[in-house]
Amino acid sequence: MKYLRKDDPEIAALVDREEERIENTLNLIAAENYPPRSIMEIMGSIFNIKTIEGYPGRRFHAGCSCADAVERLAVERAKALFGAGYVNVQPHSGTSANLAVYFSVLEAGDRILAMSLPHGGHLSHGHRASITSKCFDFRHYGLDPETEHIDYGEVRSLAQRFKPKMIVVGASSYPRLIDYREMARIAGEVSAYLLADMAHIAGLVAARVIPSPVPHCDFVTFTVYKTMMGGRGGVILSRGKYGRRLDTAVFPGCQGTSAVNAIAAKAFIFRQAGQPDFVNVQRSTLENAVQLAAAFERKNYRIVTGGTQTHQVIVDLASRGLDGNTAEQTLESVGIITNRNFIPRDAAGSGKPSGIRLGTGALSARGMGPSEMVRIADLIDAAISRADSPEALHHVSRQVLEICVQFPVYRSQ
Repeated sequence: MKYLRKDDPEIAALVDREEERIENTLNLIAAENYPPRSIMEIMGSIFNIKTIEGYPGRRFHAGCSCADAVERLAVERAKALFGAGYVNVQPHSGTSANLAVYFSVLEAGDRILAMSLPHGGHLSHGHRASITSKCFDFRHYGLDPETEHIDYGEVRSLAQRFKPKMIVVGASSYPRLIDYREMARIAGEVSAYLLADMAHIAGLVAARVIPSPVPHCDFVTFTVYKTMMGGRGGVILSRGKYGRRLDTAVFPGCQGTSAVNAIAAKAFIFRQAGQPDFVNVQRSTLENAVQLAAAFERKNYRIVTGGTQTHQVIVDLASRGLDGNTAEQTLESVGIITNRNFIPRDAAGSGKPSGIRLGTGALSARGMGPSEMVRIADLIDAAISRADSPEALHHVSRQVLEICVQFPVYRSQ
């Protein structure tokens, strides 16, 4: 960063501080990961300059030959990786991708059935704080109160009463596999489109360590910076017959020019996803999540849904007299980065999250395994159980740093 250090030392210093923070903390944010250095190079490359309204071969600006080649490469690689008939790699984010899907086949005010936020859904699935709730008539399904798993019978019953034009499956905090085949049956019974939002699990799907929604859904959206381990941005997969409407919904419908540097980074990670190293990280991510959940259960913490089949572990803290806000702050003070999270029992509560969401993607990318998961569970328990003891927190902080030094993110590259 020789130019940045000269032109803006203040920003350069913040970049250095952020890299230091990343190296010296344990990142359990389920929505984050560590991309290869090549992604950093692509995102900061000359492709930042180009404006590309439109699609390859039919842009609204000249000088797009290289940008066209990049986008075509990203599309073809994604089609091969996920087995999709159509791909759009232009969305700026997962929410942008969802909006484009909604507007490609629906009219404002149409009915959509999706998972509620406290039960695992996402803001862009019609939460009242999202613009999506102002554009469409959403109704939400939840989880079985006993098992905290999706009750497909209840979803079917609700769909038959509500008659939605689209059903959304997928979640931001539901750690169980979804039966896409059954959801497709339900959608078919009420003549609804089926959209799967696999933003969190796309890397696991790409590595074929969990089932794919692509064969069963009309539309699939995802982001490339979570388990996919890529840069920023969203992607839409669909059946070929929806391609023209989706193209129009993305541009000019939902956004203008796309970021060519981000599209190039998507092309790169789609290639990397076919390599053994990527697959091994995804396998480790799953195994580590199971081990982390088991370690907490041995300490008598309640795990939401009773376990995990993805990269997420959602821990209910209410039974221990704790809350997600306090736990998140305490853990950050010792170098363990998590996020507070609503859980199903919060749906009718005061709005205060009772859980924390833990993800194993970034830990697995650093090369950590089951033994580290047990140790990290011990450290989390020690920190939140003795949050009022500076001596205990200092001891945890030192052990966190020891693990970080043993498993560097970028320093060894």
